[in-house]
Amino acid sequence: MAADTEPLEILLHLPLLAEDKNVPYVFVPSKQALGRACGVTRPVVACSVTSNEASQLKTQIQQLKDAIEKLLI
Repeated sequence: MAADTEPLEILLHLPLLAEDKNVPYVFVPSKQALGRACGVTRPVVACSVTSNEASQLKTQIQQLKDAIEKLLI
């Protein structure tokens, strides 16, 4: 989620939902940086990363999830 979202209230329900569902989350400094990380030229206020058993990125996604969970402790 982008920390510079205006108004921030449009995102504030997402951390509560994530915590209820035991889903790690993180805020990044800007919408522009999040958009670039998503591979688009527009600003992005929120995104999600998902995987399935057949995903080639499953290992990297699990490592990222573990790193974020350590930050939330």
